[in-house]
Amino acid sequence: MTPASVFGLRLQQARSLAKWIVVVVPMAVAVGSLVAFFLWSLDRATELRFSLPWLIFCMPVAGFAMVWAYGRFGKSAEGGNNLIVDQIHEPGGGVPLRMAPFILITTVLTHLVGGSAGREGTAVQLGGSLASAFGKLFKLTPADTRILLMAGIAAGFGAVFGTPIAGAVFALEVLTIGRMQYEALLPSLLAAVIADWTCHAWGIGHVHYAISYLGGAGEGNGFHLDLLLMIKVVVAGLAFGVAAHVFAELSHAASSAYKAILPYAPLRPVLASVILIGLTYALGTREYLGLGVWSPNPGDVTILSFFRPDHVDYWSWAWKGLFTIVTLSAGFKGGEVTPLFFIGAALGSALAGILGAPPDLMAGLGFVAVFAGATNTPLACMIMGIELFGATHSVYLAVACFVAYLCSGHSSIYLSQRIGVPKSAAANDIPPDIAVRHARDIKGARLGDFIAGVHFSAINAPDNSPERSHTMTQSQLSSREIGMVRIYMKPREKMPGKGSWFSTKPLYRELVMQAKAHGIMNAIAHHTHFGYSNHGKLQDDGFEMPNPELTMCVELISERHTLEDFCKAHSDLLKHKVIIYKHIEHWDVGEQRIVADEALKARAS
Repeated sequence: MTPASVFGLRLQQARSLAKWIVVVVPMAVAVGSLVAFFLWSLDRATELRFSLPWLIFCMPVAGFAMVWAYGRFGKSAEGGNNLIVDQIHEPGGGVPLRMAPFILITTVLTHLVGGSAGREGTAVQLGGSLASAFGKLFKLTPADTRILLMAGIAAGFGAVFGTPIAGAVFALEVLTIGRMQYEALLPSLLAAVIADWTCHAWGIGHVHYAISYLGGAGEGNGFHLDLLLMIKVVVAGLAFGVAAHVFAELSHAASSAYKAILPYAPLRPVLASVILIGLTYALGTREYLGLGVWSPNPGDVTILSFFRPDHVDYWSWAWKGLFTIVTLSAGFKGGEVTPLFFIGAALGSALAGILGAPPDLMAGLGFVAVFAGATNTPLACMIMGIELFGATHSVYLAVACFVAYLCSGHSSIYLSQRIGVPKSAAANDIPPDIAVRHARDIKGARLGDFIAGVHFSAINAPDNSPERSHTMTQSQLSSREIGMVRIYMKPREKMPGKGSWFSTKPLYRELVMQAKAHGIMNAIAHHTHFGYSNHGKLQDDGFEMPNPELTMCVELISERHTLEDFCKAHSDLLKHKVIIYKHIEHWDVGEQRIVADEALKARAS
């Protein structure tokens, strides 16, 4: 390279750095300030809930109100963390600014009435919505907006937990399993550090956790390998990974169950409230409500209590998991991560009693390892452990997080997370860069085919027959009933709302993006070149001069109840539109192994 080209490259890098400083610093300050206000509000809401125990009876009303408000006014903001991840992978309409006030208010309300939820989801959504707004303000390109969204995630995560380095790595790691997104490395680190500093500047502190084993954080004389303890850590890591997998899968299963039982979304948190209040009185304790980080009652189980060597508790992790799944799957807002900290620390403390290991060390390992398994972010969680507990136990932290990551499978609390590199060679049949949501569908279909095949063989197999010898494979066609909706409109139609910046967005694009956030299987906008609609005149879409009056349609394919929920939730956008619904079938062609009985075949001939 010539000196001129080297100088030009360095000048270009300097300009890029200056651009990110100008954009990221004010964005991170805004995110850090909002996170500070959120944490302050969360503490006040928790204090109020403890001082006014009757507030938990307001849970059904609060849950109904927040889910109804999201359906009526929230629009695509309902997508939450998954919407942000989707926008980073496939930039489209961006993350709406309304997501910030919606998630802040509803999360505080969830904790005020006693819902078992966290705060990471709120912080990430605050960061993502503000980052998207700043991207529009500075008129960034889609590629730069994508990086800014990652920086927004880092800012929110780093500020809410006081772990800026972990926040930066989390933003790079959470998008795709097995692959890091390094293009946003410096903006994410800058955003996380500035946001965390801003949060502290507002006087907001974080709970201090300490591991006294080997002298505590920063006081040890380095890492001392204890082979027996390392074996126990590996065993615990396996348990942490399984717990993370079970939590994620039960959360998704509970969400599907709520939808099947109550198609009308606002009623789901009402049912969840009845279950939570019933569990609270059945157990005779309120320890599993709220964050679980602190309590004014000294005897209550909290995350800090699991670090005490005298604490013995074998089932708190399971109860907290149940309370959290019931809460969040129904539509209450917050996040899963702080409850996962509770579940991990409680499980670590229980395993310490079983394995004969240091309780505070095992609680600290579980604190980060269950989170690592549930989000598939082992590097970020290892760094978080070092930031929270010190570097003395870094090797144990790494082993626990990495083992939990491997043992949690391809599950995740974030369904939009992509699978870039499978965790093992045994999973090499997973399509590349597929979302966890779709990987679960494929896995479910294969499991159904396997069960059907076993059932077929069991029916046709004579008991204790030595004659069975013939096995063959034949093509199998399976189908399931789904539906298709076609919504007809004109290409020139815009989003409603005169005088607002939303009014410039084409209606068909907004419907497709909201369908993505709603979980619709397919959403496609079909443009028409020649035709007519509603007995009108023939219209032609010329090559050089498009016709904005020629009818087009947005086609949605999914289960009928999902399509009905979508149309009800977006009724304001669909008024006076021609909407056609029809039954269709989803076909899947696969192979089925069939074991044939030669004796039966001979008798049949």
